[in-house]
Amino acid sequence: QVQLVESGGGLVQPGGSLRLSCAASGTIFNINAMGWYRQAPGKERELVADISSGGSTNYADSVKGRFTISRDDAKNTAYLQMNSLKPEDTAVYYCNALLRRYYRDGYDNYWGQGTQVTVSS
Repeated sequence: QVQLVESGGGLVQPGGSLRLSCAASGTIFNINAMGWYRQAPGKERELVADISSGGSTNYADSVKGRFTISRDDAKNTAYLQMNSLKPEDTAVYYCNALLRRYYRDGYDNYWGQGTQVTVSS
């Protein structure tokens, strides 16, 4: 069994910062890509940022220059540093990991339960 647990969400004023964490636990052989997605009320889930096993990153245009994704493979953890937050960043943020549980397995996608980020004055 694999679990992804997000933390670090909350209420912040416009222009503020938050740091989200996503810790993967359970039987894990290796993690390929990790990513952060978000879903605002009435909207589809969208990619915010992802990072490959080699450290290559990809960002949505709306967050470039403000958000930074990183990972600590020793801890099976991904982070999302969010600066200069805007009200339109308000959403539930979900962690995603593409991983193998055993060396003989193929890669499967796993999701966290989500953490709420609210940007409001």
